[in-house]
Amino acid sequence: MPHAHDATPYDALLLLSFGGPEGPDDVVPFLENVTRGRGIPKERLKEVGQHYFLFGGVSPINAQNRALLDALRKDFAEHGLDLPIYWGNRNWAPYLTDTLREMVADGRRRILVLATSAYASYSGCRQYRENLADSLAALEAEGLELPRIDKIRHYFNHPGFLDPMIDGVLESLADLPEDVRDGAHLAFCTHSIPNASADSSGPVEDHGDGGAYVAEHLDVAKLIADAVRERTGVEYPWQLVYQSRSGAPHIPWLEPDICDHLEERHAAGVPAVVMAPIGFVSDHMEVLYDLDTEAMAKGEELGLPVRRSATVGADPRFAAAIRDLVLERAAVERGEDAVTPCALGTLGASHNLCPVGCCPARTPQPAAAGADSPYA
Repeated sequence: MPHAHDATPYDALLLLSFGGPEGPDDVVPFLENVTRGRGIPKERLKEVGQHYFLFGGVSPINAQNRALLDALRKDFAEHGLDLPIYWGNRNWAPYLTDTLREMVADGRRRILVLATSAYASYSGCRQYRENLADSLAALEAEGLELPRIDKIRHYFNHPGFLDPMIDGVLESLADLPEDVRDGAHLAFCTHSIPNASADSSGPVEDHGDGGAYVAEHLDVAKLIADAVRERTGVEYPWQLVYQSRSGAPHIPWLEPDICDHLEERHAAGVPAVVMAPIGFVSDHMEVLYDLDTEAMAKGEELGLPVRRSATVGADPRFAAAIRDLVLERAAVERGEDAVTPCALGTLGASHNLCPVGCCPARTPQPAAAGADSPYA
C-alpha cells in the first residue's frame, strides 16, 4: 500500500492528557489548577484531595501515560513509522505550554494531537482545544514561530479501543462465581457531566437529549454487549451509568450514579454486576477511587458480587489503533482518495475537524484545531 507508514505532513505527535499529582505536596496545587475558574465547592475539593492522599498523594495517570508513550513508540518503531512523540498535560507537569515550546525549539511545525479522551464533550474535547489555543497564544507572545496543530478524531468506536474492553468484560465475567455468572448484569460506566453539557455535545446537528456524549457511549456499550453475547452465548442485560459527579447539587447531572445503580440492581434480585469503565482510557484516580474503592465497598455492603473490568491503558491494540488514526489523518491531509476510516457501530467515524458550535463552552473562548480556530 503506498504511503502505508507515511505520516507526512506531520512531523510530531503530541500526547495531550489531564495530568495528576505525583506526591502529597502536589495534591492541593494540582486541584487548584484543575478547578480554577469553575466554582467547584471547596468541600468537594477537600473530598477529592482525600482520595489522592489515600493513594499516597500520587495519581496513577502520569505513570499510565508514560506506559502509553512506551507502547506507542514501540509500535511506531516496529511498523516503520518515523514520528517523534511528545507529552504534555493540561493541569500538571509536563505542562502543555512547556512541551509545545520544546517542540517548536526542536523544529516541529505540523503537530498532530492525541487527547486521552475518546468521546465528544466540552471537557473531553473542546477544553483540550482551548488549552491548546492558550498555549499557542503564550508562545506567540514570546515571539515564537507557531506550529500548525490538528487533533485526532474521536476514537470511541475504533476496534483497537473496543477489543481490549471486550476482553476485559469477558475476564471479569469469568472471575465471578459460576452460580451467579450467567445472571450478571453489565454496568457501562463513564464520567457524569451536567445535562446541559451533554445535550450540547458534538456538532450542532447532534445536540439534544444527551447529545453526542450519551449517543457515543450507548453505541460503545451495545458493541461490547453484543460481542460478549456472541462469545459467551449469554444475553447479559446492561445499562449506561455514571460516576465522579463534581458539580453543585442544584445542577442536573447525568444519572444514575453507579452506587445507586448497584443498590437498584441488588433490590431487583440481580445476583452480580460487572462494571466496565468505557469512558476512561486508563485506570486513573476516578477509576481507582470511584469504582475500585466506593463502588466495590457498596457491593460488599449489599452482599452483591461486583467486578471491575480493565480500561485499555497501554494495550498494544490501542497503540496500533493510534498508529492507524495517525496514518488515516495524514492521508486525508495529503488529499489522498479513498481514505476509509476504521469505525464500528452505527455512528460511523467522527469528524476530523470540530465544526463551529461543537461542544460549546458556557463562555466562548478561542479553541485550536477546529473550524473556529484562530490559528490556521
